[in-house]
Amino acid sequence: MSATSTPLRPPGPTSVTGHGRALLVLGMPLVGSNVAQVAISSVDTIMLGWYDVTALAAVTLAVGLWILIFLLAAGFGWAVAPLAAEALERDDTVLVRRTTRMGLWLSVLSAALVYPVFWWSGPLFRAAGQEPEIAQLAQDYLRIHGLTMFPALFVMALRSFLSVLERTRVILWVTVGAAVLNAGLNWVLIFGNLGAPELGIRGAALASLILQLAGFAVLVLYVMRKTPEYALFTRLWKVDGQVLARVFRLGLPMGVTAVAEATLFTVSAVMMGWIGEVPLAAHGIAMQLSSMTFVVHLGLSQAATVRAGRAFGRRDEVALRTGGVAALALSAAMALLTMVLFLAVPGPLVALFVGPDDPMRAEILAFGVVLLAIAALFQVVDAAQVMTIGLLRGVQDTAVPLLIAAVSYWGLGLPAGYLLGFTFGFGGIGVWAGMTIGLGAAAIMLSARFWRGSGRLSPPPAAPRTRP
Repeated sequence: MSATSTPLRPPGPTSVTGHGRALLVLGMPLVGSNVAQVAISSVDTIMLGWYDVTALAAVTLAVGLWILIFLLAAGFGWAVAPLAAEALERDDTVLVRRTTRMGLWLSVLSAALVYPVFWWSGPLFRAAGQEPEIAQLAQDYLRIHGLTMFPALFVMALRSFLSVLERTRVILWVTVGAAVLNAGLNWVLIFGNLGAPELGIRGAALASLILQLAGFAVLVLYVMRKTPEYALFTRLWKVDGQVLARVFRLGLPMGVTAVAEATLFTVSAVMMGWIGEVPLAAHGIAMQLSSMTFVVHLGLSQAATVRAGRAFGRRDEVALRTGGVAALALSAAMALLTMVLFLAVPGPLVALFVGPDDPMRAEILAFGVVLLAIAALFQVVDAAQVMTIGLLRGVQDTAVPLLIAAVSYWGLGLPAGYLLGFTFGFGGIGVWAGMTIGLGAAAIMLSARFWRGSGRLSPPPAAPRTRP
């Protein structure tokens, strides 16, 4: 069928409860996958900390750069979800294939363009004032780990494709498998066990590369065997300029929006470092706890993108709004549970990250408890903004949300954090209040844009001509 055919698929649930149930079925495997991915990163950090403190500092530096670049390039993989969801709802399986292929193309091209940054990252770190030894180790790590950008971005596009087809369980099991194997492979390659050479920080990078390639291979085989009707990898080398342009136009703002939010947190961490070691340590703990809960909202947001994309494909305003209510209600319920947890037992939560004999334990615990109280409010606005971004991506609205993000995070959040933290003397509490202001402003403006829905159900752009 062509992209302008009458939709043949059933409209799906009509109640808020029904939409919520469908969202959970699609989203919970994505949530689990996100949790497993965080576990991989945490295990890497812990095991390198056991190996060498200098290596730990270097990998922290290196991973920060890797994530920033990954977020920018991942937008093209994310763009596959709303475009393919709309095409699937119109029963245009050919356009689903073309969209996914061009998402894969842009992912690989992006990885090739950014890899030189990793190869020559040492001079960048030294120019940023890092110690030469740490800068060199970070570069050694990134020359290997940077190669993971190729399979990681490729998998991101496949993940969007599989989410649209509601085949998210395989994503969960592949990520969980990688998390389980990661610790063992790190143990062998970092420390030189079982007869392997002791590679230190290079061993951690090599373990990541091996597991990324393995996950990539499993998902490719799964797609080939379970979705043969899409013939996704047939003539993969053939460029499709019209669809490639659509994916690029939608995906680039997605990536820049993610970088804008990441910059808010990165610069806030730098400001906490200006205040002192104890505030910075407490900040790291509070952010780690917040990140563990954020991945739940992120997984539900990714599912909301697909659900909204399907409704958008049908031009079904009722389903779009009802699904939006269900998505935001689920996210709000999760945020409220987190608020209760952070306010009820903040001390024990912070204590999990501080050694019992640490001389600064009492100071870190006291400051961390205060930050968790702010994080309780932080959770609500953070959940609202990430969920609304997911809904807007589903209706292929990414350019204006990018402007909203830039104004909220850079124009409001960072200046407010600096003024409250330093000009008005509130210190770390002021910096966190600034982050909350930035995220809150984004949540309000993004929500207004989604519910206003200007031009959302206007006729879509001319669909690309269907090809065999």
